[in-house]
Amino acid sequence: MSTEHEMSKPAQDAPEVLKPGKTNTPDVDIFVNDDEILLVADLPGTGKEDLSINLENNTLTIEAAFSTGFSGTCQRQEFDAVDYRRVFTLPKGIDVEKTTAEFRNGVLSLHLPKSSAVKPCEIKVKNA
Repeated sequence: MSTEHEMSKPAQDAPEVLKPGKTNTPDVDIFVNDDEILLVADLPGTGKEDLSINLENNTLTIEAAFSTGFSGTCQRQEFDAVDYRRVFTLPKGIDVEKTTAEFRNGVLSLHLPKSSAVKPCEIKVKNA
């Protein structure tokens, strides 16, 4: 099964969200090359401290809480305050120990390196 197909399907056993309020599914772009899978998620209105990223049994869960960082009264609201949640089933062969995440301006970039066992390699033929 291809990486693109496996990551595009929802996680089969993803737990239900039981929090009150609105929860949105963030937009995500997935890029794949021989070395890694790069997942880029748009999480507007959230901060680094609002993020939760968990990987368990090939299931990746990204959650983020919206926070304005302001303690006053809202006079006008044109952007809904929502939390975000997205669950992916990852292909086998991700090197979890080398996984890294960056968060900047509401965009999460998650680098999921492939283990050397699943990277393609060229086998050279020697003269006999």
